[in-house]
Amino acid sequence: MLRLSRLTDYAVVVLVRLAQAATVETAPAIAAGTGIPEPTVAKVLKGLAQSGLVLSQRGAHGGYRLGRPLSAIPIADVIVAIDGPIALTACVEGTGGACDSASLCPMAGRWGVVNDAISEALGAITLDDMQAASLPRALRVDEADLAARAPSTVE
Repeated sequence: MLRLSRLTDYAVVVLVRLAQAATVETAPAIAAGTGIPEPTVAKVLKGLAQSGLVLSQRGAHGGYRLGRPLSAIPIADVIVAIDGPIALTACVEGTGGACDSASLCPMAGRWGVVNDAISEALGAITLDDMQAASLPRALRVDEADLAARAPSTVE
């Protein structure tokens, strides 16, 4: 089974929370607002800050804010920030993982195409897409559809 880590799941929640904030948010405020334990929020924020997905501000009025809008954050970037490179198996190029039976494996070097397809798919889905998908399909608003239905204001 392919499954994201719990920390990556929490990172998505933290990023969406930051997108809803009007100002910078502190780790304790994010923890209180999401129900995620504060030490976990701090750990997630550290990884997100190192990758530039969030920006930290020090001082009396310090905290965290998004480094870019949700529409510019692919889920692949969140995964890489928290869990490292996306790799289905240890033998995928660039992961640095080693396999004890690589010299005998008939599939050695062949997982790359699958890994690339998954990485590409995760890179095409933004957090904004995920947030919009949380609404039931019947309640989603299509901007193009609204524009087409709007009455003309031409005089």
